[in-house]
Amino acid sequence: MKIYISADIEGVTGTTDWDECDIRHARYKEFQVQMTREVAAACQGAHEAGATEILVKDAHDTASNIIQAQLPEYTQLIRGWAYDPYMMMQDIDSSYAAAFLIGYHSKAGSEGSPLSHTMSGKPARIWLNDKPASEMVINTYAAAYNKVPVVFISGDKQLCADSLALNPLVETVAVKEGKGASTTNIHPDLAVKKIAAVAKKSLNKDLSKQVLNLPDVFTLKIEYKEFKDAYRSAFYPGVEKLSERLLQFNTTDYYEVLRAISFMI
Repeated sequence: MKIYISADIEGVTGTTDWDECDIRHARYKEFQVQMTREVAAACQGAHEAGATEILVKDAHDTASNIIQAQLPEYTQLIRGWAYDPYMMMQDIDSSYAAAFLIGYHSKAGSEGSPLSHTMSGKPARIWLNDKPASEMVINTYAAAYNKVPVVFISGDKQLCADSLALNPLVETVAVKEGKGASTTNIHPDLAVKKIAAVAKKSLNKDLSKQVLNLPDVFTLKIEYKEFKDAYRSAFYPGVEKLSERLLQFNTTDYYEVLRAISFMI
């Protein structure tokens, strides 16, 4: 059984401000270690459930965060960015039985985390078919496009609630809760234990029932914080400018949504 893991850092227990997620700052090291531990725990749980191959995508910022020597030997790690449309789900395909999203965070504009954003700092909000879209939604759809179910997600409490709203069968572990500029976090060791246990549990199900059915048509809307970013992105083929900061893109192919996002943010 092959498992795909996409990993971020803003949804790791403890992370609260941007310095803690930035490789250039001294406080980052503590959370780099915890990100690695939480990913390793997910790998352990998957392996105990029968996974023999696990591909991990380091999907935060520089994509050079996870300490590979601390991952199990049966894993492979993608570092850096290929800059293809799959972005945080690089190299996922139909050969994977399931996918995990580890260390994920609330969507741009959400109060679920002081680190809420979607894909980059440019969008104020992103919508798919008039529903607010997080990286969780965008990447769950990317997996579904390849007939792969996302069965386990860890991150902040709001992100986990949004995940269950999208797919009631998904397993989640909330390691933190945001309030204003603060977070309330579970102990790092407890996060590791919970992630390993629930990762294992998530694979002991009929995975075929968890692949999402994608819509027939897609309307992508991006509201930018800065009109300058909207102006530039409005030149992407097929984009309609709705206002000085709001753009829209329509398609029947989700891959084209991913391609548009990769160029527009």
